[in-house]
Amino acid sequence: MKLLFLHGPPAAGKYTIARAVSDATGLPLFHNHLIVDAVHAVFPFGSPGFVALRERFWLDVIRAAVAEGRSLIFTFQPESSVSPGFPEQVAGIVAAGGGDTIFVQLRLDLAGQISRIANDDRARFGKLRDTALLEQLHADFAACETAMPASALTIDTASTAPADAAARIIALLTAPQSN
Repeated sequence: MKLLFLHGPPAAGKYTIARAVSDATGLPLFHNHLIVDAVHAVFPFGSPGFVALRERFWLDVIRAAVAEGRSLIFTFQPESSVSPGFPEQVAGIVAAGGGDTIFVQLRLDLAGQISRIANDDRARFGKLRDTALLEQLHADFAACETAMPASALTIDTASTAPADAAARIIALLTAPQSN
């Protein structure tokens, strides 16, 4: 079982690239907004109920996938309402079930995020589209990103097309594992 843990800042292309990887490999895509949107329908973002339920749902789905040996893609945006150590906890669950977590970081500088943030396709999942709020939260996002575990691959999406990024990730997923 493999868990592709794809992470990065807002508008870095997590969903677009993950969708391309999913389409090419058949791996299911468990993207961030499936749970965020469901929980946010009832609880304000960042509220205690929101934080607890979002994390519980994420972990329950990952545990169930591990129990069935079902590989998947998980997209994630590091930010301060997520419990410290969450990525390591996920990797521990996967490892305990005999699987591998492959962290892949997508990078995009603030100027690149600003250029993409208002794109209409972001409205589909209720993603952050407010440039002023993005600028306000940028330092928080950056600090949380630096606390992530080491990534097997880092891709700058300002200079890498989504199809090329997906191809690099697929090559990583299909490469023989070294022990």
